[in-house]
Amino acid sequence: MPSLAFDRERDLVAADTRLVLPSGEGFMCTLQPGDVLRIVDLEGNQAVDTLFFDADRPYDHYSAAKTIAAQGNIYLTTGSVLLTESGRPLVRIVEDTCGRHDTLGGACSAQSNTVRYGHDKVHMHNCRDTFMLQIAMHEPRLAKRDLAPNVNFFMNVPVTPDGGLEFADGISGPGRYVEMEAMSRVIVLMSNCPQLNNPCNAYNPTPVEIVIWRRGV
Repeated sequence: MPSLAFDRERDLVAADTRLVLPSGEGFMCTLQPGDVLRIVDLEGNQAVDTLFFDADRPYDHYSAAKTIAAQGNIYLTTGSVLLTESGRPLVRIVEDTCGRHDTLGGACSAQSNTVRYGHDKVHMHNCRDTFMLQIAMHEPRLAKRDLAPNVNFFMNVPVTPDGGLEFADGISGPGRYVEMEAMSRVIVLMSNCPQLNNPCNAYNPTPVEIVIWRRGV
């Protein structure tokens, strides 16, 4: 499928949106076909939990199972096309300076923090709460039931020989980024992970930068 991307050079001066998203905060936007979104790991080894929805059919959300099956790989990188539950293309990764991104680890929640790190962690902020806050603020068509398994950009979650998952040290670094092009009208829901209990980020969650180039601007 040919790229929808416009011919304008994608430099930072030409970007239509640039913002720094601190750890623990969320972001939500709608991309039009051909718009390009870049997420920059400013300090390295941060995790950015992200969901995608068909903007015209919000119930048709990103499907990890469909995407993994279609590409024959559990990791995302340049060339990966993220699909909905119905098999519709949402975004294509057009550039990736990190190397690979997780599709299996899911988003941290009060419940998972308790299971993984202890009952005293139940009160700590988490990505699922951030998702819910963004939905409540910006998108009345979505609800808790729409929070499907998400992408974890920059996160390293290898599969062990016995089929388990490890939350391992990150493989990203300062300034590395992933860039994706919208293939349809897409809602992007993002949480810059606030996780303080996982050593993969040296117990120090950090900000990321979001850059958007709009095709029609």
